[in-house]
Amino acid sequence: MSAAEVRIGLLGLGTVGTGVVSIISRHQEELRHQVGCPVTIKKVLVRDMKKNRPVDLDDSLITDQIEDVLFDQDIDVVIEVMGGVESTKEHLLTALRNGKHVVTANKDLMAIYGAEILQVAAENNCDVYYEASVAGGIPILRSLTEGLAADRITKMMGIVNGTTNYILTKMTQNGSSYEEVLKKAQELGFAESDPTADVEGLDAARKMAILATLGFSMNVSLDDVTVKGISSVSKTDLDYCDQLGYTMKLIGLAKRDEGRVEVSVEPTLLPKEHPLSSVHNEYNAVYVYGEAVGETMFYGPGAGSLPTATAVVSDLVAVMKNMRLGVCGKAVQEPLHQRVLKQANEIDSKYFLRLKVVDKAGTFQAVTSVFAEYEVSFEKLLQMPIEGHQLAEVIVITHHTNKENYENLYKKLSELEVIESIESCYRVEGGR
Repeated sequence: MSAAEVRIGLLGLGTVGTGVVSIISRHQEELRHQVGCPVTIKKVLVRDMKKNRPVDLDDSLITDQIEDVLFDQDIDVVIEVMGGVESTKEHLLTALRNGKHVVTANKDLMAIYGAEILQVAAENNCDVYYEASVAGGIPILRSLTEGLAADRITKMMGIVNGTTNYILTKMTQNGSSYEEVLKKAQELGFAESDPTADVEGLDAARKMAILATLGFSMNVSLDDVTVKGISSVSKTDLDYCDQLGYTMKLIGLAKRDEGRVEVSVEPTLLPKEHPLSSVHNEYNAVYVYGEAVGETMFYGPGAGSLPTATAVVSDLVAVMKNMRLGVCGKAVQEPLHQRVLKQANEIDSKYFLRLKVVDKAGTFQAVTSVFAEYEVSFEKLLQMPIEGHQLAEVIVITHHTNKENYENLYKKLSELEVIESIESCYRVEGGR
């Protein structure tokens, strides 16, 4: 660390990178107060040297050569906000081996290679911070590792993808179709031109793997997360959810019972009075349950230039404080617990089912007999005739059952002659 200042190498000058430059330049007084010295940007890596940018940077600071950052001995901290996985991993490992601390907003990278990156950081007495990788401006990771460090976390559930929350909010409030709202989200910049990672739940799954790893102190990988997206959610589904007293959200869930865990991302029905039901549009929120603290919720913007950049620069402040104290690289810990995943018969939930059935005598008895066979009872039940057809819709919310029973029930229902189709099925969280 320079005695006079801390020098930054910034990888990427897109939406978040621009926000980082803006905050560092505008908040020098606050940063100096926090760490006792100024913070300066030494180099910024960009793809296009000639591109016009919304921040004022001297041309001498801009480079398109990664070596200008990784091998500059004057740079203390590398901030990575350019994205990518494989090549970016190698760049950050090189930075760490050259004694540079790392701050990243890269959820894909940390979900896949986080354990390796943290190990190399510890070997080189360097820090790695990645608060912005999960929920933008919400300080959820630091809350887990510091604010709730004395507690034992048993459950985390939340809305960790703003794109899908915006889509479901507008479908619910405006009665629009999925396709209509997705197009609008793309026009507003809330959804990418290829929205697959968001709408199919992959983005949220990466974040939940990171949350579960930190919250439960065990190595949870992306492959451990059960994933289902929102692309098949229909206006009809949402109408029935509303009629039955529920709101649908894409929920990331990480739950621990007696050392065994489940991690999932899927469209989920929540009671309208649940705090997460009131989280709308592009906002994120994470509900955390601890044995000692009870219930806490963290809410705020999950993306955007300045909210995400705020988390990045806050991580930078944490690194610089460690540098002053001489404790860099000491925060990395081996996971306390071995990862043990729950089996299907250990995962308990309620379920929503929407069935299209033949509207004739004996149908209801045939359906209920299958539920009885697998000891799954009804909590709520609707039967609605379909006009102009000899069909009806049966909408069921079950009582709690284990996933193995539910999957067997689903398979048996799909084979019944009186059921024309299973239109949709979703998990239901019955309470907080």
